[in-house]
Amino acid sequence: MADFRQIVASKKPVLIDFYAEWCGPCKTLAPILRDVAREMGDKVSVIKIDIDKNPILARKLHVRSVPTLLIYKEESLLWRQTGVVPKHQLLKALKAFS
Repeated sequence: MADFRQIVASKKPVLIDFYAEWCGPCKTLAPILRDVAREMGDKVSVIKIDIDKNPILARKLHVRSVPTLLIYKEESLLWRQTGVVPKHQLLKALKAFS
């Protein structure tokens, strides 16, 4: 948990993708997240967290389905969405918090 708090304490937005290896929609979202990370560069951090390897954190953050995306900045949760999110929607949300 200390590592997670350190990650979300960033002054730049942190996009967190809670996913699972067995999740079809998560696989659909993966290239979208790569494009977003490439396009936003060092203005944001994109972090992937496997719910099967981090079940305690997933429960603590009430992640009940995957993919679940969260945007944090300075330890505050600013945005949350479940399911595959189009690239333009992710970029819009991240730019709003940059």
